[in-house]
Amino acid sequence: MQVEIRSDHVVVRGYVNACERDSRELPSPKGKFVEQVRSGVWQRALERTSDVPVLLNHDWSRKLGSTKDNLKLKEDNIGLYAEARIYDSDVIEKAKNNKLVGWSFSFIPQKQSWGKTDTDVERRYLEDIILREVSILDNTRTPAYYGTSIEARDNEEVCIEQRFIQDQVEVILLEEEKRENDINLKLKLMELELQIM
Repeated sequence: MQVEIRSDHVVVRGYVNACERDSRELPSPKGKFVEQVRSGVWQRALERTSDVPVLLNHDWSRKLGSTKDNLKLKEDNIGLYAEARIYDSDVIEKAKNNKLVGWSFSFIPQKQSWGKTDTDVERRYLEDIILREVSILDNTRTPAYYGTSIEARDNEEVCIEQRFIQDQVEVILLEEEKRENDINLKLKLMELELQIM
């Protein structure tokens, strides 16, 4: 993940998921398994969804925007790539304090198949999903894939799954931010010099 800090917003870029690559081992009632998202799944999910929200930590009360305004999502040859311009002051502050840790997503599986890894661990292949949302995660989240939650909808249980993993975060300060930081540092040094005299 790359976080670019600007004067009134942050730009967060990176991969939400890499296709055709195993997840970490995930828990289930039948035992642990790994998971892969097949190529093309993200493109189909985006084509069927008119608007994908971006949240903070999967919290629907912390909606930061959507693909209708400040979020771009696309599947490329690596996986699901995201870029978001976030104007939320809390998220900007977390970015400045290096408290953003990665991307996440939640989904409803529509079509899947199963196989095994070379070490005989069950492997689930996601072949079609409904993408519910993507999230920017802060350091209050456990840095590993997250399990499954159940949500009731129209008197039926729908399995909603969330996945995330800690990411390498690169914070970029723009020139104006660097200048402001330099000026603040010089002012503090001058104040210390005056106090010493």
